[in-house]
Formats: sequence, structure tokens, C-alpha cells
Amino acid sequence: MKKIFLMAAMLCACVAASAQYKYEFTDVKVNPATPVKNQANTGTCWCFATVSFLESELLRTGKGEYDLSEMFIVRNNYIRRMNDNYLRRGRGNVSQGSIAHMNIWVMDNVGLMPESAYDGINYDSPTHNHGDLAKWVKTVSDAAVEMRKPLPAEITNGVLDAYLGEVPETFTYNGKEYTAKSFAESLGLKAEDYVELTSFTHHPFYELIPVEIPDNWDHAMMYNLPLDEFMKVIDNAINTGYTVAWDGDVSESGYAFQHHVAVNTDEDLRKAETLTAKAVEKPVTQQSRQASFETFTTTDDHLEHIVGIAKDQDGVKYYKVKNSWGTQRNGTGYHYFSEEYVKGKTISILVHKNSIPKDLRTKLGIK
Repeated sequence: MKKIFLMAAMLCACVAASAQYKYEFTDVKVNPATPVKNQANTGTCWCFATVSFLESELLRTGKGEYDLSEMFIVRNNYIRRMNDNYLRRGRGNVSQGSIAHMNIWVMDNVGLMPESAYDGINYDSPTHNHGDLAKWVKTVSDAAVEMRKPLPAEITNGVLDAYLGEVPETFTYNGKEYTAKSFAESLGLKAEDYVELTSFTHHPFYELIPVEIPDNWDHAMMYNLPLDEFMKVIDNAINTGYTVAWDGDVSESGYAFQHHVAVNTDEDLRKAETLTAKAVEKPVTQQSRQASFETFTTTDDHLEHIVGIAKDQDGVKYYKVKNSWGTQRNGTGYHYFSEEYVKGKTISILVHKNSIPKDLRTKLGIK
């Protein structure tokens, strides 16, 4: 009888084990990236993703490995958007979110700093936490509109200094003294080399268009491509040694960070401790992508950094993506987006213009 029970128990264990499914990925092409960082308790993924992209650009161009300051960019972005909110009579956007090109604006107009010169933590916390800062930014922004008086620089800087620390006028890096502007110039990155692209049918293709999302608060224009050509840009970038700053939707049932995967499915994988089978994906068309955007099913709530292409154990194509949630939650800080997920849930991408195939650059009028 004991043997029968033992055999039954072993059989149940085998059945349970066989019922579990694990995605297994093989990297096909991966381009260099810097170590994973942690945005912690902030809504600054836009900055972390794009800084990671810029750091990969520095690796690609032979400048070496840099750890750039996200909070220097975040700070200057806050100043800019607080002024914008005032001129819009309080109808601007002073929340924490933004999108990729705003990093490029700061780089071009204000400069950059290394993390060692400005870590942006001037409070009792080992990691970033902008809960209080965001409230103060909103409070002083509202007060300026109510009083019909532009925010004095002393108040804006006072709030930001209190939480992020004062910005040094000069700093020393590798034995040389820089300002933010001269440091950015030393890196050799040019703002005009970087463009944003998207794919929506409510605007003409092959033109610069506005994308109507709250985080595009400065109403920047993006190049609009048909979906198949949009995906061609991503593939060409990765395959020719570039990377891609990705803006899209992660509040989806198929975005399962704990399983290192994001797939375009109706199955809810987000809270599943184990998977019993591979998720069935929904194919994406230009029309279905548009419908999801117009019904607010697809939103922009996160930015990440696409660094490579991979395949799963069935040979299905995925993109290797670097996140900014540290390495405590899934070990590496990387996960894999299926091709259908990227087709359906991408809002926009930022790329170096030379990573766009020549025929598409011609169509878009990019020189």
C-alpha cells in the first residue's frame, strides 16, 4: 500500500511539473548596454530608458562606458514644464511622466552631467523617491497660476534643490573640469541625429505628426510610418548595431515581468506565479493597433530600452528589453517582448537617424 501511495505521489508530482511552462530565450543579436539602474519610487522611466539609450550610443561610438545623471535631466525637464503649465493657464502637465525626446532637448539646450556629479538624492533615502517632490511641484505650479505670477526662479530652484540637491556650476570628471554644457559637447552626441517615430492612421504617413498623449506635453512632432515599415526600423537598428528607446503600454494582461516576458494575449499572466502553457497571441494589424489606441486600450505608461533580438524555444521572434526597475525583481532587469506585443503596444520609438533604412529615410525626408 505504501508503494502505491508513493507511486501515486510521484505521478502527481510529474504531472504538476509537466503542466508548468517556462519561456526560454536565445539571444540572436544583442548590442552593448550599461548596467541596469533603478528608477525606484519615481515616474521617471522616460529618463532612465533614454539615458540608457544614450549610454549605449556612447558605447557604440567608442566613447566608452558612462553613467549619466538622470536627475539632472529630470530637474531641467521639471523647470521647463512648470513654465509651460503657467503659460497654459494651469492646463499643462506637471506630473512625473514625459517621453524620450525631452532628454534630447535637455542635452541640447542645457547639457548633461555624470551621475558622480549629480545623483539627485538630497533626502534620507538610498534610492529615488519623488512622492513629496511631485506634490510640491504641483502645489507651487497651481499657486503661480492662481496668483497670475510666473514662478520666480528662486522658488522653482528652491523646491528642486530641497529634494534633488543644488546643481554644481562646474565639476571634475576624469581629472578634467566641465560645465554641464561642455560635458555634453565632449560626448559628441548631436541632438539633430535623433528622431522619434510612430505608426497611426489618424494622421498621414510619411509626415511629421503630433501624437496625442498626455506625456507629449510639449507637442513634439514624430515621423509617422506604416506598421510594417515601423517594425523594419526597429529590426534594422538592432541588426546594424544600434538600440531603440521604446515608449508604450505595460498595463496589459500579457506583460508578465516576473516571467521575463510580454506577449499580446487576452490571458492574464500578470499575477500568475507559474504558467501552465504558452500564451496564445493575438495577431496585430494596422487597424487593430489603431483601434486600441483610439479606445485608450493602448496607452503610454512606460519607457524601456530595446537592445536586442531573440527567439524562444519554438523559434518565435522577441525583442530583448532593458528595464529600469533594478535587478531585485527578476534577477537581470531584462525581459523579452514578442513581436506582436511591440506591434500592438508601442506608442513611439526614439532612434539614431542612421539606424533607419535608407529607403525609409528618403520617404521621410531625413538627411
